[in-house]
Amino acid sequence: MSTTAVRLAAVAACGALALTACGSTTDTGSASAGAGGTGKVGVILPLLTSPFWQSYNDYVPKMAKSEGVEALKTVNSNSDPSQQITDINNQLNQGVKGLVVAPLDSAAIEAGLDQAERKGVPVVAVDVAPEKGKVAMVVRANNVAYGEKACEYLGKQIPSGKVVQIMGDLASVNGRDRSEAFRACIKKNYPKLQVLEIPAKWESDTAASKLDTLLNANPDIKGIYMQAGGVYLAPTLQTLKSKGMLKKTGQAGHITIVSNDGIPQEYDAIRKGEIDATVSQPADLYAKYGMYYIKAAMEGKTFKPGPTDHDSEIVKLPSGILEDQLPAPLVTKDNVDDPELWGNTVG
Repeated sequence: MSTTAVRLAAVAACGALALTACGSTTDTGSASAGAGGTGKVGVILPLLTSPFWQSYNDYVPKMAKSEGVEALKTVNSNSDPSQQITDINNQLNQGVKGLVVAPLDSAAIEAGLDQAERKGVPVVAVDVAPEKGKVAMVVRANNVAYGEKACEYLGKQIPSGKVVQIMGDLASVNGRDRSEAFRACIKKNYPKLQVLEIPAKWESDTAASKLDTLLNANPDIKGIYMQAGGVYLAPTLQTLKSKGMLKKTGQAGHITIVSNDGIPQEYDAIRKGEIDATVSQPADLYAKYGMYYIKAAMEGKTFKPGPTDHDSEIVKLPSGILEDQLPAPLVTKDNVDDPELWGNTVG
């Protein structure tokens, strides 16, 4: 998610040099009591019911190999935050020297992070930033930008009327960031738009039933923002179709739809004119830099805020945690066939 091959080549070249030559991906030179960059790494997934996470899961062994990381078979927490803490504990009991975790709950994950810290095992968080707890790095795209990009696209397409955002789990910082950013952007820049909201907790069934109810009361909806195409695309399209409201781009009554994820199914829907745009969340780079940073952490390397050598920026969050904010481009009919988009490289 934009000259991916060039970026990866740059990173590979940079890895052969001292990290001080690589801008903000800079080693402070601190020593570690950890594994010296070797040892098994546990990889914990939030769920596997979304095509996005299925793709991430497929990328993990490939990126682990390319980064020289000995990753164990991934563990699926199956959308259960308490199970995720158990999964972390199980991995620690197996003697892993590093963990790459995609947190389900930004607050609840602290218990697992504390377990890892007590055992001296570094953790890299992918996709979701924890509110508390120690992690070496968060690998994530700017989720505030997701909401803002969706707002700007819908605002330019729809002069006035009702738009709905199908939100993610508000226990997750991702759900909060996307929801608040979309809401604030509409209020500030497009006051003639009225935002209706569906809290759907990343659950497809919840999204379908609540959207059905909302459309019964508001058949004049003009736009939809889906915060996760992986779980919301199919139920949204099915619900619209069942009501005779799924009109293609250019047809009278077409509802403008913007999504998040960048999965192949969204691209097909864009090509068909069923939806209009999506923000491509980089599943490939999540896997790559999850492995990159866990290896660095196991070697005792640390980083500083600032631009990186791979078209991203490391920022310090209010919690003090560092986050590498990877690029996530808006995809429309104009660039949906770009071969650099990861969603065009998987089946």
